[in-house]
Amino acid sequence: MSVPYQTAYEPPESPEPASPEEHLERLLSRALNSFDLPDEAIRSLERALAYDSALHSAHHSAGLHRETYRHTWLLADGQVLTLWELAHNTGPGSAVQYELYLDEEEAGVATARLPLPPDTPACEPSVVLHPLPADEPRHTYVPDDSADHARRLLRRAENPLGADHPGDEMARLLRSAFAHQITQAFGRSGLSGEARLGFSLYEHAFLLFDGSEVSLWEVEHTATADGRHMCEVYTSEHAARAAMARRARTYPATRAR
Repeated sequence: MSVPYQTAYEPPESPEPASPEEHLERLLSRALNSFDLPDEAIRSLERALAYDSALHSAHHSAGLHRETYRHTWLLADGQVLTLWELAHNTGPGSAVQYELYLDEEEAGVATARLPLPPDTPACEPSVVLHPLPADEPRHTYVPDDSADHARRLLRRAENPLGADHPGDEMARLLRSAFAHQITQAFGRSGLSGEARLGFSLYEHAFLLFDGSEVSLWEVEHTATADGRHMCEVYTSEHAARAAMARRARTYPATRAR
């Protein structure tokens, strides 16, 4: 019979590894087939930026059990790599054994070889601990060095810290961004006196490692005393548009100084 993930067997974890590399070392040290994993994949995982895991499926029957875990790493190049871990007690002495696979299909083949009772299915529907949001993403994201893009965007923001300025908490959140999309929401140029005044508004949408979406709104303008280009970043479109209107209203006074 299948069991809910809340009651499924889970390998003891004490103490909990603190870094993605420590998670990898723990998995490799207990897996019977770790030598079968490609060296290139291991090297990529050793430089991972973040780690997450979830129970994919579980099966208990007649004293035997097996669980499949999905271990996911966010790599330094913005890509995601997953290892599938099979844990079971169907070997000699009923000791728990662990196997690692780079491909979900390979893990399924390994699961089918386990000596489970014939009147129970070898594979049942997956049970996911941390599913992605049910709604489709609002944007078509491109995996890239998105965490670094967010860092550079926040670094060039010149608007003062305040309620609508992304602070340290937002900066920490965006460290888990692995894909993003930039969309121009507004762009115009107009004459103001003898100088040319320009405003542009961009939405920087980020897809985070847990499946959530976060947007920052960038205002680029030349409404400065010396006409130089200036960048401001806000946490909402409303705040960004209000800043544009405010800059446009005060621009003549700024130029007069």
